[in-house]
Amino acid sequence: MSRMLVSLNKLLVSGLLMLAASASAYSAPKTVLVLGDSLSAEYGLNRGSGWVALLEKKLKAERIDAKIINASISGETTSGGRARLPALLRQHKPSVVVIELGANDGLRGLPVASAEDNLRAMVDLSKKNDAEVLLVGMRMPPNYGRTYTEQFFNMYAKLSVKYKAPLVPFMLEGVAEQPKLFQADRLHPNADAHPIILANIWPKFKPLVKAQ
Repeated sequence: MSRMLVSLNKLLVSGLLMLAASASAYSAPKTVLVLGDSLSAEYGLNRGSGWVALLEKKLKAERIDAKIINASISGETTSGGRARLPALLRQHKPSVVVIELGANDGLRGLPVASAEDNLRAMVDLSKKNDAEVLLVGMRMPPNYGRTYTEQFFNMYAKLSVKYKAPLVPFMLEGVAEQPKLFQADRLHPNADAHPIILANIWPKFKPLVKAQ
């Protein structure tokens, strides 16, 4: 009888430990890493008015337990993001990585093949570190020529298909055609534009953070 009680006690303790570990894992907030450029770094805006800050507020309103790490830097290119990503993954161990890069490559007329290679490396590395990836795409102005603009825009879709990663085709959808939604430099969206940007990103983002 005593041996039976000891065995039952061990099973009970083991079960309680498993339940505690499961509860702890369930309650742990998810970490989202946003790797972007000035469009995500609140360039020219008051702090808290950019789409990433609005995303944090949206998550709280939806009662989704997630922590946002905004590692965006104004002027960042895909090569810069690729160089910084390994350390960011080690430090933050994100469940979701949002990659919003490429615009500065395009504006500088850098080769599309190079930008695509950098984005591919970032998606691949993120997935190898058990993170889901959301790609946020961009378009170039028509004055860059039809061939370049089409190749640039299509590279995001190619990577999305290859890695089965969700894609926001154009983050400035509903913004780009409205001059009143831009700052004086006519390049960076103003505060009124960022809720629209978030509305473009949220439908693709929410399933990722909810699924984790």
